[in-house]
Order: sequence, then structure tokens, then C-alpha cells
Amino acid sequence: MKRKLMLLLACLFVGIGLVTAQTQKVTGVVISEEDGQPVIGASVLVKGTQIGAITNVDGDFTLLNVPSSAKTLQVSYKLFI
Repeated sequence: MKRKLMLLLACLFVGIGLVTAQTQKVTGVVISEEDGQPVIGASVLVKGTQIGAITNVDGDFTLLNVPSSAKTLQVSYKLFI
């Protein structure tokens, strides 16, 4: 499940391209590959930093002050049954 979410997010994530500012805002949506529904409460972290966010009820997240050199997001979600 975790691997599928990361692959899906990589497809949805609009890459950090050429920007003139030192930091930027990154937004996105985490959805489940299995049923296409938003993933509520998934952790989204900029790899190599402590910048992160949790998805809301619509699967949306916003990361502020992301370094322009950042290239990878890590998504994790634990399902408790």
C-alpha cells in the first residue's frame, strides 16, 4: 500500500522545476490507487528535511518553504484495523 501511494504521488506531483525564489510552496493530492479515493491522514515529507504535512479529508496537502533543490516527496500511511 505504501509503495503504491508513493508511486501514485510521484505521478501526481508537479515537479519542482526552475524557480527564481529560494523556497516555494508545493501543493498536491494523495489518492489511493486501489479505489481512487482521497487518502485522509497520510504523511507527506520533503525527503532530507523536516518539512512535512498531513493530508486533509480531501487528500490535499500544502508544503511551505520547500527548498528549490528538493526533488522528492515521501508519503506514508498506516492503516489501523
